[in-house]
Amino acid sequence: MRVPIGWLRDFVDVPKGATPEDVHAALVKVGFEEEDVHGFEVSGPIVVGQVLEFTPEPQTNGKTINWCLVDVGESEPRGIVCGAHNFVAGDKVVVTLPGAVLPGPFPIAARTTYGHVSDGMIASARELGLGEEHDGILRLASLGLDPEVGTDAVALLGLDDWAVEINVTPDRGYALSIRGVAREYSHSTGLEFRDPASAATPVPASGFPVTIADRAPIRGRIGASVFVTRVVRGVDPGRPSPAWMVGRLKLAGIRSISLLVDITNYVMIELGQPIHGYDLDRLSGGLVVRRAGEGETLVTLDGTRRALHPQDLVIADDSGAIGLAGVMGGEATEIGPSTTSVLIEAATFDPVSIARTARRHKLPSEASRRFERSVDPLVAEPAAARVVQLLEELAGGHADELGSRHYAAEDPRPIELPTGYVNDLVGTDYSLQEERSALTAIGCAIEPGELGVVVTPPSWRPDLTDKATLAEEVARIVGYERIPAVLPVAPPGRGLTREQRLRRSAAQMLAANGLVEVLSSPFVAASSNASFGSPAGATAAIRLANPLDAEAPYLRTSLIPGLLEVARRNLSRGLVDLGLYELGSVFRPEAGRRYGSGPLPSGVRRPSDGELAELLESIPPQPLHVAALLVGTAVPKQPGQQEVHRGLPDALDAARQVAAAVGLELVIRQGRHQAMHPGRTAELFVGDRPVGFAGELLPALAEELDLPRVTAVVEADLGLLIDLAPREVQSSTIASLPAATQDLSLVVPIDVPAGDVLAAVIEGSGPLLEHARIVDDYRGQGVPEGARSLTFALRFRARDRTLTAAEASDAKLAGAALAGERFGATVRE
Repeated sequence: MRVPIGWLRDFVDVPKGATPEDVHAALVKVGFEEEDVHGFEVSGPIVVGQVLEFTPEPQTNGKTINWCLVDVGESEPRGIVCGAHNFVAGDKVVVTLPGAVLPGPFPIAARTTYGHVSDGMIASARELGLGEEHDGILRLASLGLDPEVGTDAVALLGLDDWAVEINVTPDRGYALSIRGVAREYSHSTGLEFRDPASAATPVPASGFPVTIADRAPIRGRIGASVFVTRVVRGVDPGRPSPAWMVGRLKLAGIRSISLLVDITNYVMIELGQPIHGYDLDRLSGGLVVRRAGEGETLVTLDGTRRALHPQDLVIADDSGAIGLAGVMGGEATEIGPSTTSVLIEAATFDPVSIARTARRHKLPSEASRRFERSVDPLVAEPAAARVVQLLEELAGGHADELGSRHYAAEDPRPIELPTGYVNDLVGTDYSLQEERSALTAIGCAIEPGELGVVVTPPSWRPDLTDKATLAEEVARIVGYERIPAVLPVAPPGRGLTREQRLRRSAAQMLAANGLVEVLSSPFVAASSNASFGSPAGATAAIRLANPLDAEAPYLRTSLIPGLLEVARRNLSRGLVDLGLYELGSVFRPEAGRRYGSGPLPSGVRRPSDGELAELLESIPPQPLHVAALLVGTAVPKQPGQQEVHRGLPDALDAARQVAAAVGLELVIRQGRHQAMHPGRTAELFVGDRPVGFAGELLPALAEELDLPRVTAVVEADLGLLIDLAPREVQSSTIASLPAATQDLSLVVPIDVPAGDVLAAVIEGSGPLLEHARIVDDYRGQGVPEGARSLTFALRFRARDRTLTAAEASDAKLAGAALAGERFGATVRE
């Protein structure tokens, strides 16, 4: 939310010398986060000038410039070159003199151009930061201004104002308005708050037909609980928006469109009540608030024809749907240059309904942003009256008696606040007077109760639902600095659990080997789960009831889709050598089970053991997984060193590192996976238990995801690895006797997995074999067709003696014999 300070001062007396830092500090004190500071970024001499005369001068490039004499309130007029043609002699304009700086920054200086010394510049609205208009200069008459020549244009146009931007959390929708922020600034500083909702007095109006016909209420709540309309006739759509309004809207992040539209936006920012204006003459009959019909369409204000969903709340007239309620109006009844009669709509719509419609159509708007967070139902009438007031004052209209009022909003529910509850919960020593003063300040009504007091929240605070939320408000208003900082003392004799230690060991092992830990979103598309749910391609997944992103409505069943997205984003920014890993939960629902269907605890007390057990039963299994992704080069090219690319071997190394960190040894076998290269995929086992997979993405899939052709990934069930790990990891002794090393080359059929041959060699070689690994896979001259030669590096050692070469050879040949027995392997000479 951007808050122009000049606007804020209308309702609370911000000190004259207050800086953006001061205002931010005051708002942070009552729980807002500071975001940014915005201004017009203009400085220096910028004054009102009057064009005395000008001479058009055609140029050789086909362009015609105007050589102007401009009175800026000095003894002599200044000569200025201007390329615009939308003015006449006598017009008053904004002149930026040498030494001024415009947004950009764009410093102004006297310079020679087109054969003249231009002693300044006549500015357009865009150059001043007031809008996007750049087809000509800004004529002050177009803003309804006729100031004296030489007047400071910075102050005249409000260009010396600035705005602070704060982050408004979803539960505090009332602060998406100057009214709400002014009230909070008053709480923080103790300065008097003047409610802008009282600036215009609602006048009874009736006779305009409005029907609330919501046949599909959500959660038992109708779509529109408040609906107010007023009519203003005789408006002049050609009148300009005043400079102060344009400037304030600009600082608030709203583009000026036309006077009639600007007024509705201005009231929305001021009071937090979205307003929609209709061209009354383009309406057919009265208004109906209803759900969309099957197959119904609507052309919205952005010119897009939208297919409506049966749960979309729409505003309709006799011709059909004319607007998406609370989201965007329709093109058929929009206010335009010919509008002279305006129907004003100020309503309160159901937050859930509006949020779903906005996300369903990918159509976020300033209105939907406010309705999603709830709007004060009592501000609709004052807001409509404020629009009428501004249309009369600025657009020359006159209020009509025609209008309507529908009010069915629920009153805030009283909450009992026991004496002492706030201090017990927060750990403070607030007095009863402090508690009640804080609650009264935020607008609550307080009455005596049996256990303490009964508090009725104000209409603009639907987030105050129980005594815990009231305690939070007391702490916020009285001051967080009153909450004592007490460091809890850990009970002696405790530390990390076995699972925590092993989980940290796995993460530290990957980080120590050069990988970077990331946290990716747990929400994915259905196709991602289908590709990576399991090696068998399981697609069962939990769909969110209210997803943040309609394109990613499922909980992940694998960590790999998130790593792929992180890699894609980093690659697009030029980071081409990546080693990433993530530890996190995946969500694997059991077939036929329904999750999340039970009621949730109220939150006002700790759930019982039985309630916790029911909650655990209502959520799907969430095994802890570890995954890694590797692309690019492991060793960059340098003098004397060719680059080494990452691939399947690196993914397997990462898997072995994780297993070693928890005290296990992996068995690696040829595998298959629907998203992996068929010849570059391995399944990971501990004994006979499958624990994960590793491989390189299908090249076509990698290309589709904008990733390198060789993208290696690995994923393992870390929770299962921890369960299988020995209760105590045995440390190995350092051998003091020398080892004997030998190589073994075996010729095997090409379809025999190398890992199976290695396992046979290890088993057959017996206890003297200390280490074995594959060092070569040769296919070519000297090897029969349909076969390959696998070379293994073997290391033998005895703990009690120095091995002889004969002993090492006998052990090696025993391993070769077992491989020959199982796979027909022969020793290659």
